[in-house]
Amino acid sequence: MLNSCNFTGRFTADPELRTTQNGVSVTGFSLAVQRNYKVDDEYPTDFLNFVAWRGTAEFICKHFRKGNLITVEGALETRKYTDKDGNNRTAYEIKVDRAHFCESAGGRQNNNNGGNPPAADSVGGFTPVFPNTTEGFVESDDDLPF
Repeated sequence: MLNSCNFTGRFTADPELRTTQNGVSVTGFSLAVQRNYKVDDEYPTDFLNFVAWRGTAEFICKHFRKGNLITVEGALETRKYTDKDGNNRTAYEIKVDRAHFCESAGGRQNNNNGGNPPAADSVGGFTPVFPNTTEGFVESDDDLPF
């Protein structure tokens, strides 16, 4: 089975780095992601929730701020919980495995990489965060706080 998704969107707020009781870095954030069709001459926008762990979380919090454009690769996950009123709820979020820059430091889209050719390990102008390592990935369910 396959659970893989990619999104390009803008941060709705600055991402905040947190640490679990076991010292694992984590960040949760929301992206505004436009749909690929227009309704009344505008693209509808979805506001989606994401979570990133370890090195990926640290990378995102170090390099991105509200309004920045990012492309993320990950998997859709669900978790069940009981809210403060005792109602059973289900949360849907995308667990980020890889994050990619989509703009230069000045905030403009990185369509031609400033006139420079893309790096040898990049694809379509996006350089992978961890191209040759599994650093930043959750290695087992024992590492998850829920």
